[in-house]
Amino acid sequence: MPTIGLFGISERGSVSGVNGLRPNRHSRFKRLRQIWHIVTQFNVVQGLTPVTLRLMFEALGPTFVKMGQILSMRSEILPEAFCKELSKLRADADPIAYETVMDTLAKEYKRPLDSIFASIDPTPLGSASLAQVHRAKLVTGEDVAVKVQRPGVRETMVQDIDIMRTFVKWFGRLAPKQAQVVDIKGVVEELWQTFQTETNFVTEAHNLVQFKDFCKNYAYIDCPEPYPQYCTEHVVVMEYVDGISVSRPGQLVAAGYDLDEIGTKLVDNYATQILDVGFFHADPHPGNIIVRDGKIILIDLGMVGRLDTKTRSVLKDMIFAVGREDSPGLAEGLLRFAGTSAVQADDYSALLSDLDSIVQEFGKVDLADLDIGEYINSIMLLAQRHNITVPSSATMVARCLVTLEGLLDEFMPNANMVEIISQHVASSVSLNDRLKQGGKKLALESDQALHGLLGTLSESRTAARMLTRGQLRANVQVVGSEEPLRQLSDMVNRLAMALIVAGLYVGSSIVYFAHMKPLVFGIPLVGMLGYVVAFMLSVWIVLDILLKNRASKRRQTGQSSN
Repeated sequence: MPTIGLFGISERGSVSGVNGLRPNRHSRFKRLRQIWHIVTQFNVVQGLTPVTLRLMFEALGPTFVKMGQILSMRSEILPEAFCKELSKLRADADPIAYETVMDTLAKEYKRPLDSIFASIDPTPLGSASLAQVHRAKLVTGEDVAVKVQRPGVRETMVQDIDIMRTFVKWFGRLAPKQAQVVDIKGVVEELWQTFQTETNFVTEAHNLVQFKDFCKNYAYIDCPEPYPQYCTEHVVVMEYVDGISVSRPGQLVAAGYDLDEIGTKLVDNYATQILDVGFFHADPHPGNIIVRDGKIILIDLGMVGRLDTKTRSVLKDMIFAVGREDSPGLAEGLLRFAGTSAVQADDYSALLSDLDSIVQEFGKVDLADLDIGEYINSIMLLAQRHNITVPSSATMVARCLVTLEGLLDEFMPNANMVEIISQHVASSVSLNDRLKQGGKKLALESDQALHGLLGTLSESRTAARMLTRGQLRANVQVVGSEEPLRQLSDMVNRLAMALIVAGLYVGSSIVYFAHMKPLVFGIPLVGMLGYVVAFMLSVWIVLDILLKNRASKRRQTGQSSN
């Protein structure tokens, strides 16, 4: 079983407080002791397996659970086995005492609870590391779900992130670069952004209002009705949804639902959210999707994603690039994603070559067999290798799609996500709109081509004038010529060294027969030195040839095995 060490983080600044939450020295030291105690229990010095890493994160609390969930989508940081295991992380936790829940509500509302709620069920509907949900009834008669944040959880998370960033900063300065195998700088930053969003329940209430407005246009998709007047920074009150979770396909079939229809409509609506609207539910795990009265209800909108028009356009283009086996198109989309032009890319030819490999691997695969998670991970790894920074919104889309694909594979295997999204993109634009877009694109490209042609003619005239005056120089780079040129350079170097060795032998022999003094063992000292240097250079040349030939054979063997 694979194991991994804990080393490898890079520098990041310290965390600042949120709404006055700044960890003090005493509480920070206490939390450090707790973390150290848990970490030592898992014997991290000997390395962690995927399972023990997951269990350790769960034991360390909500901050580390969230970090594990983020890491599960970062295959460029952790091996695939660890990513798969961390994807199982759920924020389930021991329930909060009912008295604590009532005290929290009383502090939030600062008025008698019986003026708001007719009753609150003492048994929680669910208990997570961040919050707990109870069923209740308002005095006005509505059946609601009350989500109450765990007391002290925000302080603990601020403390944990502050500790992480301090450790990142310290280790980044002290550890050699070679030891920084796992770079979690971006993970800690993403964790901080997630913390600020998910621990402010006013934000979740606003998300519910906005998503409810989006759902009005669809007969088959919905979300709980929020009650903003009762929502605070630590409490969310929303409609109680009583239905069948998609994690129970047997019950759905028994109730008369078609699983393929549910999967198709769910994915098609997600395509609308991501590609058409740019506002989407970012955590589609089975527990957050319920079917009720013929509608798919998405609950828990604490985490949502937002995409601008440019990002949505790039996503649409990249969806079809693999299907068309269009590496330049895929490269263009990737560079547009990162806000980088082809000229600014570190090595555009190498980027195209790597994209060719991805296209060959995924482009000829039937859509029904395409592994969207593996495809996205390949793109992300390639972007990192070429120093292309993909925006965090794209990372959130990737994580959302991989989660959605996992849900379909487990509960609705006949619904193909990539095919549904491709059909959605193809049908979302009418023929008339496509003709208009095509005409605009053709006009724009014609204008660019005309200006390019005129510019080329002008530059050609300048080049011809320089050529006639003997002022023209050509700088030519032949792609794929690096290895032959390197071998030629080695040959020239060895030939030069061989000539030097031969010269030393000949010169030393002339000195020997001239009997120049002083003598050492009857041989002139200058001649002796010449023989020794010539012999050492000869040995060096032979060893160099043998070692480089052996290295070349190893490279060829490795390429053939790949």
